Amino acid sequence: MKRHLLPLLLASGITVLSSHAMAASGYDLLVGTYTNNTSEGIYRYHFDSATGQIGAKPLQVTKVENPSWLTISKDQKHLFAVNENGPDSTHDKVGKVSAFKIDPKSHDLTLINQVEAKGEDPTFSSLAKGEKHLFVANYEVHPNPNGSLSVFGVGADGTLSELVQQESHDAASKVVADRQASDHVHSVVSSPDGRFVYVQDLGADKVFVYHYDAANTAKPLTAASPASIDLPPGSGPRHLLFSADGKHAYLTTEMSAQVFVFDVKAGNLVQKQVVELAAGGDAKHKAAAALHFSADGKFFYVTNRGEASELLAFTVDKATGELKEVQRRSVEGVEPREFTVDPSGKFVLIANQKSNQIVVVKRDPASGKLGETVQKFDIDAPSDVKFLR
Repeated sequence: MKRHLLPLLLASGITVLSSHAMAASGYDLLVGTYTNNTSEGIYRYHFDSATGQIGAKPLQVTKVENPSWLTISKDQKHLFAVNENGPDSTHDKVGKVSAFKIDPKSHDLTLINQVEAKGEDPTFSSLAKGEKHLFVANYEVHPNPNGSLSVFGVGADGTLSELVQQESHDAASKVVADRQASDHVHSVVSSPDGRFVYVQDLGADKVFVYHYDAANTAKPLTAASPASIDLPPGSGPRHLLFSADGKHAYLTTEMSAQVFVFDVKAGNLVQKQVVELAAGGDAKHKAAAALHFSADGKFFYVTNRGEASELLAFTVDKATGELKEVQRRSVEGVEPREFTVDPSGKFVLIANQKSNQIVVVKRDPASGKLGETVQKFDIDAPSDVKFLR
């Protein structure tokens, strides 16, 4: 702003905000998308935490194939995106992982490097504690080859190494013939203390458990004992989440639409509660997906896709970790693949992949309940939403 305009603006009663004040009213939002139609990659928008509005135009569009899952380093200097490519992709047929530098001031993304995932359809990634390794879940849509876990080294500058280790379980349950003919690794998550790594295999109806040793550069993962946790036949484990203190774990089973609550004992998961997201419903209503806590850990949220298309809210018992349902709310769209609570805690953003929108709804931080819809933001095939601070 030119200095000679400032007195005129002030005299006219127009409020003038500094760039710092404007930045303080909101956050940058990263949106990963599927690029088989009109989307071009990773979009960065301004999100106004006072109004719950996503800015009309992107601040940056980073062109990259099918960045379906975004992982941000703890210091927010680096971003890792899985490129969910495979034989059925429109353009690139090779699963990959991309590393980006995040500019500390502008939040502009710059590609550092890209490596092959060594598997088809990588669908999830997470950083090990200490961030020396990136774990990648290769889902593998087709029966052959099996789904797998790939491990990559991460340099101090965010550069990804070539493949360090790969694990495939060859344990498909085959209970649901068209979906469990082979292993389908859907996610990989570390325990809060970083000592254990948990691999959710939808095709095997199992969670596989590994010890993690960052110092072992040749083979950082070794099988734990027990090496796996069994889930009900045909349930399809998808995503796992730990309480902040590491005492409890929460697992969505995609095909049975349930949440399993576990006590965590020396790395083992001991079941203590099963929550039905679509009790009595048929398969059309069962497609559990994303799960997240509120920042204070008092509330737990989970999406159920399919014909249900709901976001469910629960209170969390501080002592036992058990869940109590407080609300079911329509996502007002189709296929709510991911969602996030904004940093202010006042809004939830739901990425409805197949209706091509991000739906923003109000949230009451005190009750955890979701309120009115404040925006339906059009964007083709959103798959992940993450905030920068």
